[in-house]
Amino acid sequence: MQVTTEELYSKLKNFFGYDKFKGQQEEIIRHLIAGGDAFVLMPTGGGKSLCYQLPALCLPGTAIVISPLIALMKNQVDAIRGLSHLDQGVAHFLNSSLNKAQIKEVKDDLLSGITKILYVAPESLTKEENIQLLKSLDISFYAVDEAHCISEWGHDFRPEYRRIREIVQDIGLAPIIALTATATPKVQSDIQKNLKMTEAKVFKSSFNRPNLYYEIRDKSNTRRDIIKFIRENPGKSGIIYCLSRRRVEEIAELLNVNGIRAVAYHAGMDAATRSRNQDAFLMEEVDVIVATIAFGMGIDKPDIRFVIHYDIPKSLEGYYQETGRAGRDGKEGQCIAFYSHKDILKLEKFMQNRPLSDQEIGKQLLNETMSYAESNQCRRKILLNYFGEDYDEPNCGACDNCLHPWARFDGQKDLMTVIDLICSLKERFRIDHLASILAGVDSAIIKSYNHDESPYFGIGGDKPVKYWTGIIRQGVIFHYLEKDIERYGLISVTEKGRRFHQDPHPVKFTEDREFVEGEDDDDDEFTAAPGARHQGDSAGDPALLAMLKDVRKEQSRKLNLPPWIIFSDPSLEDMTLFYPVTIDELKKCQGVGEGKAARFGQPFVELIARYVEDNDIIRPDDIVVRSVPNKSAERVQIIQSIDRRLPLEDIAEARHMEFPELLDAIESIVSSGLKINLDYYIRQELDEYKVEDIYAYFREEAESDSVEDAMAALGPDYTEEEVRLVRIKFLSEIGN
Repeated sequence: MQVTTEELYSKLKNFFGYDKFKGQQEEIIRHLIAGGDAFVLMPTGGGKSLCYQLPALCLPGTAIVISPLIALMKNQVDAIRGLSHLDQGVAHFLNSSLNKAQIKEVKDDLLSGITKILYVAPESLTKEENIQLLKSLDISFYAVDEAHCISEWGHDFRPEYRRIREIVQDIGLAPIIALTATATPKVQSDIQKNLKMTEAKVFKSSFNRPNLYYEIRDKSNTRRDIIKFIRENPGKSGIIYCLSRRRVEEIAELLNVNGIRAVAYHAGMDAATRSRNQDAFLMEEVDVIVATIAFGMGIDKPDIRFVIHYDIPKSLEGYYQETGRAGRDGKEGQCIAFYSHKDILKLEKFMQNRPLSDQEIGKQLLNETMSYAESNQCRRKILLNYFGEDYDEPNCGACDNCLHPWARFDGQKDLMTVIDLICSLKERFRIDHLASILAGVDSAIIKSYNHDESPYFGIGGDKPVKYWTGIIRQGVIFHYLEKDIERYGLISVTEKGRRFHQDPHPVKFTEDREFVEGEDDDDDEFTAAPGARHQGDSAGDPALLAMLKDVRKEQSRKLNLPPWIIFSDPSLEDMTLFYPVTIDELKKCQGVGEGKAARFGQPFVELIARYVEDNDIIRPDDIVVRSVPNKSAERVQIIQSIDRRLPLEDIAEARHMEFPELLDAIESIVSSGLKINLDYYIRQELDEYKVEDIYAYFREEAESDSVEDAMAALGPDYTEEEVRLVRIKFLSEIGN
């Protein structure tokens, strides 16, 4: 079918109110109207929806739009029905949320030819009665929205999406347009192969969003940092993403307690509540929506000014798509993510029950996220490189690493060593394996390949594995090395790398960033102090910190307890920021629960009061963060279940938690000063000698409560779970 330029622009103006197209929209629309298949890669905010909505309104018949989210369908159908000169039946959706009367209305409008666009969930598309209905229609084309869901390497894989092509063939072939905002070259290939559209015309817009600012912060005092940030940006709309439903509700409650208008959104809520909260955010009745990744896909709110990731996402694709919801109007958009390596370990642990191939893919995607977070390179350069696009500017001016550049060094010699190693191996290996050889890590996997006998084993042993992984990652970014995604990240040398090897020259690299692993503030009863520490920051008052450490040492000798049991270093550092002079104020400091404050706090607040008076210090009481009520129902139920001596697995299942999440919650209860008795469970599940060894380690050797340090000291016979359980016992008995 041919549509003249005049007709196309007339419909654009009449239906959508626009005078001109954005980017490649016009070319895509003309190609689809002419009957061609199209594969569209366009960043969030680029105007993907118009690429199938306008052709649907121009062409005879009904366009079938396959979309993954019910909320997205409703949002877009409402928007199309709101266009001028159109019948209400012009757009419908068909999914599990409809009752019989509504389904009849949809079918009647479809069969009468009124409906131009039908949104359908992939699950609904597979139902035989719907297939028969669609067979009776004149279908103009199929649009596969959020097409990355087809690929196992995508960040939101849906098995039903892989059946789309066979169902389309059953219903009747018509042109296909596949659209996504996030797809690596590997995912692009998967989509085209699965939909049998390898000959489709590809329309690829730049993934660069120059108006977005990217920053990674240490996950220390996270909740306090978030409240401080939002207070510094009053009235601005924002999204906070969390990985768990429980965390979503906690953060939303915390924001409201602190005078910030916020609602929660996750898949565990009933549909009416989700819809109500989404509308409240879109209508600006609230400023912030705290959500899992269930929220945001296709939401058309152009003035979202910040996107905060409380938890680092599982993939860079997910991160890019979620940050892309900020600044869709081309104006300010701040994207801040909080990162802790502990979160990566948790995500890996949650993968353990999945098939091995899924675990491999998941770990590869996580490694990409970790390297992005820990890198000191331009964040825009890393993101665009991940999506197969080069960014040649030396400084983007809109990420934390470019605004605060890190020291650079000549990596020529080390890159040569990496290339020498790769060329010496008959098989290709992943980054962590190569880095372990160079650092001289004497592990079982290294020995299994006899790589401990390689001349390169330990050649870089004066530097840690982390350093060498940074060199290899930057070698990939600068195209000296290549990562084979289809083979789970195996590293090879590129043609550019071979030329460099033959004719070496200086190469400027940066060392990967070291993250401060502060005490986890993910407890149920968040207690927070004012102020904020970001990368590289230390205590606010070093003189006071030294004095507090002296008091802690004195109390340690007096009470015959390890110093860290009394107060951790991060707790002391918070005291130097907040200057608490009463026990109630002390409880607002990080890691200081009611029990600890009451038992150990008096000499500390007395010292601080004297110090404040002697030095005429004005205390920063204007940014105190209110905590949510101490004993939530969940905490009470966990405590009661333990008092009844229920197996921890049963408690976790009843609370809809993973086992590590339950341990997190119990550790939080203990850190607040309450005593928990897990002896009944420990006696049943752990060998007695292990309990004695772990307990003795924390009592006599440990310099902190770090599980990682404990496992390194105790050796491979002890699991993290065992160490955590005995640590809970120790902290409860000795600290509380």
